[in-house]
Amino acid sequence: MRSGCRTLILALLLAALAWHAPARAADAAFTQFLASLWPQAQAAGVSRETFERETRGLEPDYKLPDLVLSGRPATGASAQAEFVQVPANYVKESTIARLAAEGQRLMQKHRAALDHIESRFGVPAPMVLALWGRETDYGRYTSPHDTLRVVATQAYVGRRKEQYRDEFIFALKILDDGVVTRKDFRSSWAGATGLTQFLPSEYYKHGVDLDGDGRVDIWHSVPDALASAAKQLADKGWQPGVRWAYEVRAPANADCTLGVPEVQRPIGEWQRAGFAPVQRLSAAEQAQPASLLQPEGNYGPSFLTTKNYFVIKQYNFSDLYVLFVGHLSDRMVNPQRFATPWTASTQLRTKSVEAMQKHLAGLGLYTDKIDGKAGMLTRAALGAYQKSAGLKVDCWPSEAVLQSTGAAR
Repeated sequence: MRSGCRTLILALLLAALAWHAPARAADAAFTQFLASLWPQAQAAGVSRETFERETRGLEPDYKLPDLVLSGRPATGASAQAEFVQVPANYVKESTIARLAAEGQRLMQKHRAALDHIESRFGVPAPMVLALWGRETDYGRYTSPHDTLRVVATQAYVGRRKEQYRDEFIFALKILDDGVVTRKDFRSSWAGATGLTQFLPSEYYKHGVDLDGDGRVDIWHSVPDALASAAKQLADKGWQPGVRWAYEVRAPANADCTLGVPEVQRPIGEWQRAGFAPVQRLSAAEQAQPASLLQPEGNYGPSFLTTKNYFVIKQYNFSDLYVLFVGHLSDRMVNPQRFATPWTASTQLRTKSVEAMQKHLAGLGLYTDKIDGKAGMLTRAALGAYQKSAGLKVDCWPSEAVLQSTGAAR
């Protein structure tokens, strides 16, 4: 073998060792980090035996999103469908129709439990079923990650370390209490677990033993999981008898910059301004305060959202998530599709939206998080920019608007 080749191979080996050495050191530091959490776990009532057993050999998962790793590229937030898909793809008609049909069947199967849930928490059966359907496809979807490993990793190198330290302790407590085995304790990359996807802390805040077997089991007991989801909504302010939203036909001159939670008006006032509900409303409904939601800006369907809309949004912060769950719950009792069709065919990627947010923030038009998610506040700020720049005001983050802001450079 020529000396040049030997030198090259040696250099490659040394480079590989240099790359893996920090990982080994980091994992040793991870073990030390876990050990430092014992006093907090002990204070929460976790036994030493459980702590030692469940943390022994536990390794971080550096492939998870939303991590900050020294010396390595940031993994960034997960490209969640709620934030990178256009509404027509996320609230897909074929998916809604399938889940609605299955929801109708499950409504009959679990009628007694659902009646009890609605009587106790004021949350309608279709709504809790819609949460279950969206989160885990009525239990068909199995979460891919080990919950304890996820929350431990996020506590160690995630962007929300303090929050996940608490979640790690609660995850240990769940295992210590014996309500689920480690094998069945599966979660999303963010640590949400069970049929209706609760963080470990939410299990203790909102868990309900509806089937009366003496334990709260959101992994295997449908009554417990649905009741716990309903209690979470009730605890966050759900108003019985109030819809989540009303679809309206927006006037041609609608000001899409009004589509923010802070702009609330009685539905009747919106109606007098030209926002026509697609269904007849009672006087009580017209008196309800509501905010404007236009997921595609001035294109596609428009909605007037009630307080319950924002309660669901505390379950998942995406407007499209709430839209999916709300529409699915409606479709279980009414086959009517949205009156106005979706029109957008493309959605900017997260990095482009983030660049746009930074530009809008620099102009003083956007004051919320720079997160690459084109939610209500981002769309309204974009509309304000379009007004100031003399552009067509549609509040939709298109490639053309991105180019006009200069944020694409």
